[in-house]
Amino acid sequence: MTVVIPYLLLALTGASPSARPPAFRLFGLVLIFFGALIYAWSVWTFTFVGKGTPAPFDPPKELVVKGPFRYVRNPIYVFIIIVLVGEAILLQNSALVIYTALAILFLHLWVVFYEEPTLRKRFGKSYEVYCASVSRWFPRLPSLRDKTRRRLR
Repeated sequence: MTVVIPYLLLALTGASPSARPPAFRLFGLVLIFFGALIYAWSVWTFTFVGKGTPAPFDPPKELVVKGPFRYVRNPIYVFIIIVLVGEAILLQNSALVIYTALAILFLHLWVVFYEEPTLRKRFGKSYEVYCASVSRWFPRLPSLRDKTRRRLR
């Protein structure tokens, strides 16, 4: 989703990335790097905390609420979006911009209509509590009040 399809879109539109991008386009590289870090952290957490993988045929056996999942419920999808935005900025290709918008729409619909109902059935109340405290797409850093509340328990 972040490599093959963008490559094919560039090939189909005849666009080629510039060898020396200006400063704004370098911001796209920063986003790609940051997105890749989130992905690696998420996969590591799925594997060692959730005892599974991001692959649908080997999902985590336990609800993962640590690592990047403490801040946002869908860090792997956030990675995809960040990388696609970075590629669109770096390569300045309108086909990539359209693809990024469609990918965001698809991921949102996938999460709302398939993934969240599946996780609710699988993990029940613990998933409901998780959803109430962690945002679907936009990270919420733990507040001082949350830290104080945890210490009091």
